[in-house]
Amino acid sequence: MERPGRLLLLSELRVRNAAYDVSLSRSLLTWKRRTSSSVHHPFRPRFCVPLFPRHRPDPGVGHAVSVSEIISVREEEEENSSRRRDDGSWKKIKERAGKDRGPAFTVLYVERSRHHRWRCTEVTFTCPEEALCQHWVSSIREQLAAIASRPKHLLVYINPYSGKRRGKRIYERKVAPLFAQAGVSAHVIVTERANYARDHLKTGAELQKFDGVVCVGGDGMFSEIIHGLIWRTQIDGGVDPNCPEEELIPCTLRIGIIPAGSTDCICFATVGTNDPVTSALHIIVGDSQPMDVCSVHHNNTFLQYSVSLLGYGFYGDVLTDSERKRWMGPARYDLSGVKMFLTHHYYEGTVSYLPAKGIMGTPRDAARCRSGCVVCQHNRQLLPEKAGRYEVDEASGSGEPNKSSSGFDLAFVEVHRVRRFRFTPRHCQSDSDLDLRENGKHQIFSQICRDHPACGCAPAYSSWNCDGEILNHTAIDVRVHCQFIQLFARGIEEPKVFEELPNPCAI
Repeated sequence: MERPGRLLLLSELRVRNAAYDVSLSRSLLTWKRRTSSSVHHPFRPRFCVPLFPRHRPDPGVGHAVSVSEIISVREEEEENSSRRRDDGSWKKIKERAGKDRGPAFTVLYVERSRHHRWRCTEVTFTCPEEALCQHWVSSIREQLAAIASRPKHLLVYINPYSGKRRGKRIYERKVAPLFAQAGVSAHVIVTERANYARDHLKTGAELQKFDGVVCVGGDGMFSEIIHGLIWRTQIDGGVDPNCPEEELIPCTLRIGIIPAGSTDCICFATVGTNDPVTSALHIIVGDSQPMDVCSVHHNNTFLQYSVSLLGYGFYGDVLTDSERKRWMGPARYDLSGVKMFLTHHYYEGTVSYLPAKGIMGTPRDAARCRSGCVVCQHNRQLLPEKAGRYEVDEASGSGEPNKSSSGFDLAFVEVHRVRRFRFTPRHCQSDSDLDLRENGKHQIFSQICRDHPACGCAPAYSSWNCDGEILNHTAIDVRVHCQFIQLFARGIEEPKVFEELPNPCAI
């Protein structure tokens, strides 16, 4: 939590008929209950971030909210009857009695809950006079307007078929009301087919009108967004995406993810939870989290972008086999996994790579990438380095495998951190071989051919599993683009900062 800078406002206001000292600086909004004493004490704010906000804190303890995490502020109307709120719910405005009667304003802000979840909560301050109330409201709004990272206009794609087909309902009930309260306008498009969002971003979207692109769906929907956005950025910049030697242009628009799919692994990796409200609040406050992207090519032809998984062998076999069992639902992955594990296939090929140099950290680090990761901050300074061309003999031998102990510490496993690699299967593969294999032909003799290569039949190939999609080629050229896209996220937050304090409120 930031310490307060120069105070912009300091007033005695009331919260639930109790007097509070309330202050506003450029970084913090604080309020602390006044003690009943005839002796005057200077205002000394105490800052508290409850570890588990579900429990109401002691009313005598001070509270502090970062200005960057204030969602909005509204001036309350003085009325005693029922009225309809902006979010569509009904709220009974009870008649204020005694000192609590007067002009008031409400601040909506982020409150942290368990399991990395965020929620929108509010506090209402009652002022002694109307002019002071308006001054507080205008001052807070001025501070919010000065935060340049906050989006004002968003392009939203909703996949109505992802997960349990609840994407549209999740957005309308949980996300749209928060955007409206924060003053964020959204142009919503409900996709009509697979790759609709990708194709629209490539050709039809007027991207200059928006501050970011948001997808409501699962990891497949996110993949559509990055493919369309990255491709459009390269075409507009005169870069040929099919050339693996081209230096790609990073995307300027941030990407938001409202989880509504069956896996939502990107949300778990960058936010820590798949809660739609949490993701919406990260978008509203304007968070930014860089993410690496891998481009996959085959013979100077672009195949796909990858951000989470690129696996050959077991991973590819499981995906290929499970695609034939889609009628089973999610259980197909368990069955295919057991089947492929027992089959114990292996595939031969050559891997050549360019090692990453000058970076912090190793693939076997026990430390996890968290919000404010020093490794990511250090490696960001290395972005001007070009990927370079292959010198297979030199590159493959220049990087020593990391052998520190961890979950990858197996005698037959080498772990390298690379910025580019190429995989070539032992036997030359044609497109017709892959088509026959994927269409199920030659399956009767497939096991015989694997066990007896001398029979002269075509050798066995696996498939590449690229973020849950099967690639059409096994010989690929993969290049890493470090911190290439920006997400509306900040990384998984580490709560131990406050747990280490004997009294978290006595800062």
